[in-house]
Amino acid sequence: MLASLPTLLMNRRTRRAAIGAFTSYDLETATAVLAAAAEARAPAILLVSRDAFAAPGGEQLVAALVATAVAAPVPCCVQLDHVSDLELMERALALGCGALMADGSSLAFEQNRELARSAVELASRHGAHVEAELGHVAGGEDVAEATLSGQLTDPEEAARFASDTGAACLAVSIGNVHGTYARPPRLDWARLEAVRDRVDAPLSLHGASGIPDDDVRRAVSLGVAKVNVNTELREAYLAASEQHLPAARNGSRLLELHARQREAVKAVAATKLATYDGSSR
Repeated sequence: MLASLPTLLMNRRTRRAAIGAFTSYDLETATAVLAAAAEARAPAILLVSRDAFAAPGGEQLVAALVATAVAAPVPCCVQLDHVSDLELMERALALGCGALMADGSSLAFEQNRELARSAVELASRHGAHVEAELGHVAGGEDVAEATLSGQLTDPEEAARFASDTGAACLAVSIGNVHGTYARPPRLDWARLEAVRDRVDAPLSLHGASGIPDDDVRRAVSLGVAKVNVNTELREAYLAASEQHLPAARNGSRLLELHARQREAVKAVAATKLATYDGSSR
């Protein structure tokens, strides 16, 4: 069933839990995630990457994910992830996306704020909501560079940014990175607490793949209400494909291969949902 982003976030926040947001490149991933969510009786967010939406078939993917979310037995939302193009946002909203992640994190503060404001105004016309990002969540090997160049979220700026934009959720940079980690991450817990104390909006943690479960639980206890998952889902999907493809080739058993892919993704999603559940601490 469809639910709004603020409703999902507040549901988790009041439980001192976080919602899992899972990047879905196809229906195998989406149905596996929602099967895990149904068993856990937990809400979920289906993320669509900017590149997947912009690629051929992207609009059909979004339409299919929205239909899947409507039929889901748990509260669910479809969100277009990490996008700065207002035209792409408009297209996604017209197809039924309930949320956008307006990513101006590489821009100067004022430009980022204006992008988030524009996205919020656009989304509101469709009854949708916006997640924004302040501080830059780097990719893989860029974590040291991000830390040294002052790209971590500044608590005082975060308070002003959240108030000025009206974003429903704020993604923070506290030493987390997208993709895999070149070395064990060291999250800035004092920074996270300071942001939480100054920002009313729920916080989001990107780049959680590779962060130890205990650290993710600690982040949730300190105010993170949404955790994104991408890399680990893709790794599980591809590993299952590699393992079961030889057997599937015998008889061209494509449905059997899809079933193995779903099992692998569901197992990862189930583990993540358990980690984010406040009752598990």
